[in-house]
Amino acid sequence: MGDQTRGNGSYEDEYRRSIADPEGFWGEAAEALHWERRWDKVLDTLKPPFYRWFAGGELNTCYNAVDRHVDNGRADQPAIIHDSPVTDSKTVITYAELKDRVARFAGVLRDLGVVKGDRVIVYMPMVPEAAVAMLACARIGAIHSVVFGGFSAKELATRIDDAKPKVMVAGSCGIEPNRVVHYKPLLDSAIESASHKPAHCVILQRDQGRAEMLEGRDVDWAEAAAAAAPADCVPVAATDPLYILYTSGTTGQPKGVVRDNGGHAVAMAWSMKHVYGVEPGEVYWAASDVGWVVGHSYIVYAPLLHGCTTVVYEGKPVGTPDAGAFWRVIEEHGVSILFTAPTAFRAIKRDDPKAEHLKRYDTGKLRALFLAGERCDPDTLEWAGGILGVPVVDHWWQTETGWAIAANCLGIEQLPIKPGSPTRPVPGYDVQVLDDAGEPVGAGDIGRIMIKLPMPPGCLPTLWGNDERFVQSYLSAQPGYYLTGDAGYMDEDGYLFVMSRIDDIINVAGHRLSTGGMEAVLAGHPDVAECAVIGVADQLKGELPLGMVVLKAGVDRDNADICGELVKLVREQIGPVAAFKTVIVVDRLPKTRSGKILRGTMKAIADGKDYRMPATIDDPAILGEIEQFLGAAGYAKHA
Repeated sequence: MGDQTRGNGSYEDEYRRSIADPEGFWGEAAEALHWERRWDKVLDTLKPPFYRWFAGGELNTCYNAVDRHVDNGRADQPAIIHDSPVTDSKTVITYAELKDRVARFAGVLRDLGVVKGDRVIVYMPMVPEAAVAMLACARIGAIHSVVFGGFSAKELATRIDDAKPKVMVAGSCGIEPNRVVHYKPLLDSAIESASHKPAHCVILQRDQGRAEMLEGRDVDWAEAAAAAAPADCVPVAATDPLYILYTSGTTGQPKGVVRDNGGHAVAMAWSMKHVYGVEPGEVYWAASDVGWVVGHSYIVYAPLLHGCTTVVYEGKPVGTPDAGAFWRVIEEHGVSILFTAPTAFRAIKRDDPKAEHLKRYDTGKLRALFLAGERCDPDTLEWAGGILGVPVVDHWWQTETGWAIAANCLGIEQLPIKPGSPTRPVPGYDVQVLDDAGEPVGAGDIGRIMIKLPMPPGCLPTLWGNDERFVQSYLSAQPGYYLTGDAGYMDEDGYLFVMSRIDDIINVAGHRLSTGGMEAVLAGHPDVAECAVIGVADQLKGELPLGMVVLKAGVDRDNADICGELVKLVREQIGPVAAFKTVIVVDRLPKTRSGKILRGTMKAIADGKDYRMPATIDDPAILGEIEQFLGAAGYAKHA
């Protein structure tokens, strides 16, 4: 296995080379992997905008993530550490053990008739078997589609009808801190209402909530795996799909983001070394869920492709049992790099603002903290850096890209941190900020953040079964560019500031203002744990900003005083033009299961409009609470 780039050049050198000579740059990176057949072309540009990476090449992602390391001396190294405070258990699986488990489960799928190109839906909690199922699909060339465990039957049914899986793989239940979520009834209901009927369901029985089996259709995981002969790796084309991942918040027909095998493996392996600065053999922890893109990329594929040990954590940042949960995991398992969402750190800060729990643990092996999944307010970034004493890297990417668009690439050159910015574009991404006419805006001016085509390896080549929708959704706003859907600006140093979704730019009396900028001000107040700013309809000014804040635990001051201070802060730091006059203190904010705040839904409530319950909402009851708070403040007229 050779080095993954020519050397440790500066960020500027690496970035310029990736844009000027993408074929040379990524061809070199691809040498880190094992190829069954070398590619004919690094980048196939024959059918723009449908660019393809490593056309003509053949490989197997599972071989590269598992077998290759067993063959090259890592057989006894831990591949997966499963840490489950909700079941009070810990399990270590070596690369050799993982190879055996994956090969046997691939044999189960093969015995159920799954062949190269077939789809398999995985509906699992945070257990090692979720990764085993994904890798087993990759091993035989099947395409997996992981659906977040416990997702509603209705949403699961739409994904069954879109992906048309031959087999479903599910856990009998998931375990929350205070309840057991039974998956099997949801699975049965989804299959009953779906037009497409999978031939079989493989069920992982968990003692905390065993499932009733349907004779003839349902297969017991443990029994089938014990009886199956191991399956060998099946080479696939680099351009063949590895997985489909449905974007959160889908309405109507779901959008299935496709990830290919070749470009994905190259990008994942390259990013571990160059973005995260991790070496093979180190312990890497992405505190997310396999149902989200972070779980696909950085719990399962990237750490294993790079020969690291990955942590699969079945717990929460707080409440399992307390706000010191993350520090315990870091100490016990010797975590070098932690990657999580800002909302996790806001939860820790809310419950333990002085980081008292941290004093009980030795987190000395931790070299850096990476945050992504939503905009990271500077206050959370600075708080995390202050308590941990390591670089805190806010980086920005999407389900569609599969890995970072902008980051402080610690494995190339650590650049100065600017709170509020995910630093600069990652090599391979030609990021530009354009106005509505497609012209570049000046430094510091807000515009649409776009990526010039072709995008680097690992990004979506299309949507599942829908090339037309892929073009319409992402490539039609400006020919030759991918529309990220985010608004922001670049400063004079080339640092990117992602302010909000394009939809969250509000128009106050003709002035285009970012709600993200106002949120950054609110988050800097010492009493504020979390916040959101939305634009509500106003007859005079078009829209007016409304702030909602959650206070830190233990704050014992009059809410009116705090709100007055917050209004004053925004007027001082953003200016009277923001017309920021109203802040409401709420108990909690509605979020998706991945931690994104549901600003659009709150805006609909505040404007008195009907809204659809978001499929990805973490706790539906919270919307009733928000209606009450907004109603008491004179909003939500129809509530």
